[in-house]
Amino acid sequence: MTEHAEDPFLHLPLARARAVTAPDGSLVHELPRVRGGGMALCTLPAGAVSRPIRHRTVDEVWFVLAGRADFWRAADGREEVRAVGAEDSLRILAGTAFQFRTVGPAPLRALLLTAPPWPGEDEAVLLEHGRWPGH
Repeated sequence: MTEHAEDPFLHLPLARARAVTAPDGSLVHELPRVRGGGMALCTLPAGAVSRPIRHRTVDEVWFVLAGRADFWRAADGREEVRAVGAEDSLRILAGTAFQFRTVGPAPLRALLLTAPPWPGEDEAVLLEHGRWPGH
């Protein structure tokens, strides 16, 4: 959780944001949150493949800032792989299995909106199988 969550005038430069390795293996900088949601910056290095996961209760909206990736999602008997790049957005509803891998020489950088705010390390469930090996 970001420090000073209740400060209505919070200013948090990215260099001071808490950086953690997410359960999927990406680097996540925790940005300020509000009562109904949170925000984070996700980075996956060039040539990397995330671990497949699903969220228990949190919905996410991703907005790709830079880089390119293949993004796999599966839920309710439906499955797809979507190529995403800068200025693309996508939604991941709670319970949706997903995995992503970078494509090309640049890392993927995406802004993530979570609703409700990320509740803690037990939120993500690691899956045995995803779309790509190598995670």
